[in-house]
Amino acid sequence: MPDIVLNWIGGEEFPALSGKYLEKLNPASGKILCRLARSEGEDIVRAVDVAKKAQPLWGEMPPVQRGMLLNDLAMGMKERREDIAGIVAIETGKSYKEAVGETDGAIALGLFYAGEGQRLYGRTTTSGVTNKYAMTVRQPIGVAGLIIAANTPIANVAWKIFPAMICGNAVILKAAEDTPATAWIVGAIAKEIGLPHGVLNIMQGLGEECGAPLVAHPDVGVVSFTGSTRVGRMIAEETGKRLARVSLELGGKNPLVVCDDADLDNAAKWVLLSAFSNAGQRCASASRVIIFEDIYEKFREQLISETDKLKVGSTDEDDFGPVINKSQLDNMLAVVDRAKKEGAIVLIGGDRMTDTDHIDGFYMAPTLIENVDMKDEISTTELFGPIACLYRARDFKQALDMANDSPYGLTACIHAKSIHRAIEFTQKVQTGVVVVNAGTYGSEPHMPFGGFKQSGNGTREPGTEALDIYSALKDIYVNIDPSKL
Repeated sequence: MPDIVLNWIGGEEFPALSGKYLEKLNPASGKILCRLARSEGEDIVRAVDVAKKAQPLWGEMPPVQRGMLLNDLAMGMKERREDIAGIVAIETGKSYKEAVGETDGAIALGLFYAGEGQRLYGRTTTSGVTNKYAMTVRQPIGVAGLIIAANTPIANVAWKIFPAMICGNAVILKAAEDTPATAWIVGAIAKEIGLPHGVLNIMQGLGEECGAPLVAHPDVGVVSFTGSTRVGRMIAEETGKRLARVSLELGGKNPLVVCDDADLDNAAKWVLLSAFSNAGQRCASASRVIIFEDIYEKFREQLISETDKLKVGSTDEDDFGPVINKSQLDNMLAVVDRAKKEGAIVLIGGDRMTDTDHIDGFYMAPTLIENVDMKDEISTTELFGPIACLYRARDFKQALDMANDSPYGLTACIHAKSIHRAIEFTQKVQTGVVVVNAGTYGSEPHMPFGGFKQSGNGTREPGTEALDIYSALKDIYVNIDPSKL
């Protein structure tokens, strides 16, 4: 863990041109963990210039060879998985065990995209004209600007850089200011394995000072952002002005439906995992738990009992850790307080943890709330913390209607033994991802992830679908003259 986290530009480390730094706090203790470069527009200009110069050679390299280098990068991450996981754990406050799992997932994704170098398929097809042949090929866009969140930092790094680079783009990754060293160590590994300089550039700083200039730069041909819907709207507006390609993976207010025929023990396990694991800091977390009326009171008491047993802290024996920073903690506390004033009932939690073991960190108690309406602020605002609301549904139809009654449409889950209910729910729920009898999260590298409504702009990452974001299709027509044969 470096004391000072610098930018990676062209394979070398650089401070911000202004000489300014930001402080990064340890969310588990509230103490200063490191300082990071406070990059601004002039630093982005420098990085884009370097990326533009590096991209042509990278783009002309056969995709198979690019894939071999990205395989080396993924294997370099594997060799240093303990280092990466240690940084992830200390930057986020999550347990080392959880950080290792996240790191392994990032490595698996890197290996998947490295293999796509052998499968950057276009297609050949027939023409409707005699003596004419038709085909398509994929080509790089140029410079890709990538902006990530801090919730699953090494996974987020991998989700962005590997598909962008396998398509032949040079990358500028704007690291999350709350997890700067996680991105930094990937830059260090890229240099160690010999990735061509300038292909992967990693910038540190604040969103409005470093991310915004990256989005606005005229030479950044594609922007991919994972974060809040509010910021996503601003990025869509800015990229729309210059018709740049954009991929937005935004927020969620995800429903988990528990039917009266569900295995309640399994449902309770997955409600708690979906709502509270990673301190609820998942765009795919279950924050709306919709329960059939006939089992509502029984299941509510089971959830309260199981929630009360959860251990909060940063060790491998704990169930989840702190939220990433004080600002996020204060925001969710304010929303809960407003909900209580409007009649919401806090069943358990609802407060910052202030006992001796937690007082210095940014710990939110696992929270269950009832007596709220689907239109209330707490039902329609992504809090990104360990908070879930419980709702009653008369029957399947009302549960489905309630699940769809949201400005978001990212993920959903149903717990039911009836195959009829399960299939109907998967077909009718308005989300980009739907799960039966498990949690609202759990995407895999080869599968597309993304949502409807305010959860994104319709793109999908990862999976092979991400290749459509980072490459441009070109139609090629070849006409022959039979008399020349």
